[in-house]
Amino acid sequence: MTTSHHEYSKWDAAYVLGSLSVADRREFETHLAQCALCQEAVHTLAEMPAVLSLLDREDFTPAVDGERSAHFPTARTRVAHSVHGLTDQRDSAAPVAVLQPPETVFPVFRPGNYGPVPDELTAFDLTVEGSIPAELNGWYLRNGPNPRDAGGHWCTGDGMVHGVRLENGRAAWYRNRWVRTDSFERRVPPLNDDGSRNLRASAANTHVIQHAGKTLALMDTALPYEITHDLDTVGAYDFGGQLVDSMAPHPKVCPATGELHFFGYGDLTRPHINYYRAGADGTVRVRRPIEVPGLTLMHDFALTAQHVVFLDLPLVFNPRVALTGPIERDLPYRWDDTYGARIGVLRRDDPFGPVRWFDIDPCYVFHIANAFDVESHRGNEIVLHVVRYPELWRGSSDFETTAALWRWTIDLATGAVAQTQLDDRDIEFPRVDDRRVGADARYAVAVSTQGLVRYDLVHDSAEVHRFGVNGMAGAPDEAVFAPAPGQRDESAGWYLSYVYSPVRESSDLVILNASDFDAPPVARVRLPRRVPHGFHGSWIPD
Repeated sequence: MTTSHHEYSKWDAAYVLGSLSVADRREFETHLAQCALCQEAVHTLAEMPAVLSLLDREDFTPAVDGERSAHFPTARTRVAHSVHGLTDQRDSAAPVAVLQPPETVFPVFRPGNYGPVPDELTAFDLTVEGSIPAELNGWYLRNGPNPRDAGGHWCTGDGMVHGVRLENGRAAWYRNRWVRTDSFERRVPPLNDDGSRNLRASAANTHVIQHAGKTLALMDTALPYEITHDLDTVGAYDFGGQLVDSMAPHPKVCPATGELHFFGYGDLTRPHINYYRAGADGTVRVRRPIEVPGLTLMHDFALTAQHVVFLDLPLVFNPRVALTGPIERDLPYRWDDTYGARIGVLRRDDPFGPVRWFDIDPCYVFHIANAFDVESHRGNEIVLHVVRYPELWRGSSDFETTAALWRWTIDLATGAVAQTQLDDRDIEFPRVDDRRVGADARYAVAVSTQGLVRYDLVHDSAEVHRFGVNGMAGAPDEAVFAPAPGQRDESAGWYLSYVYSPVRESSDLVILNASDFDAPPVARVRLPRRVPHGFHGSWIPD
């Protein structure tokens, strides 16, 4: 009897996991003997124990014995997408039953400034309104998702860096370039043959930093990619073979030592992260595992003068979503009420010593504004300022939940954590003066629906810079502080941000005087196109 491949294309994962009934298993094996596509799918799955080990057999058990369940995925088109949001590597050899995503899932293409731009531009001698401070000589670079192809979750689009060169009071040039990762050039598979992650498979779309003479584009799930100041891609960078994990996109440079602190995710079968420390010369000097009970989406961490601080929060990789969810528009992470929430503290002077864990109320944090140590008559404490979500991604990976600024104070003697909300505004992308990382920074600037909000963390106050563009509000992205050369005060310098004008359908690089935050910008650099809303960037001075 001839059977249709399409009729059985959802059975392969259940077959390999042993969750088919005896009758269904015999029926599928009869079909398997004559279907090359199912044979290949079963063979591929059988060679991926790292992925299969995450799955419960009940995830692929039909509700009624012998009934063909619509949630069985086609294994080799689902498993290849199941690792930390690497969802853009489609395999079209076998049909896929794609579920309709919830309406709240956050797609790439949305009205306004979330959609991608279609190409790369270079423009010289840009028009400037106002005066660019002559002291600002360097590059402002910002990374973000800009997919070449329609579809996909906003967070997984191909990385594109937008850059402006400032020089002697001029805006010398603007460039936008895709980060030409292996995935961008050749659509490489996200998994190796043994089921481990292919660390060169990356969108490289989340941050861009400089350390030890290297400019690096970063993403949670992969190796960094080196780029030049002209935004050309050099290639994947593994610190001379010393980086064997991914490099999460929020590394911290210690202002006192020049060391780069960061972490990366381990493989699927090892639900922990690895903490790294590289010297000012880029040589990796520390690598140690930080054990956590699940594949939590950590994303950011904190550094103080004496400690490294990790967040183990209940947004966890969910293999059921990875293998059965709408891979085109969803991420495989879900809120887990059973996971708990805690803060891990490691002493910097004992990097291979114990990690102390402190329980907190369940929540999620993408971004930490800053952290610092406090010595008082009460004892030693660590203070963190975080952008806190009460929960996130319970049903789908949308961004409908709002987040606000909180202060956490860890009492290292008693183990208690004081948790205090400082403001009720919906904010994200907080930044401090990079020279104050690990110290008690006075100011943190964040993006809100009102504009840019600058928090005075010492006096618990806030001020807002609202953008007006031809009578309509402009929409800013993350603001980065550029200090005035030779000055140490956090008010001596400028904030740089790309601001989108819905009237002109274009963007400006806006420069604000940090000493007069709510005053009109000192300069607006008119860009030749809009810069889509993105993630993070850096001011790289000469």
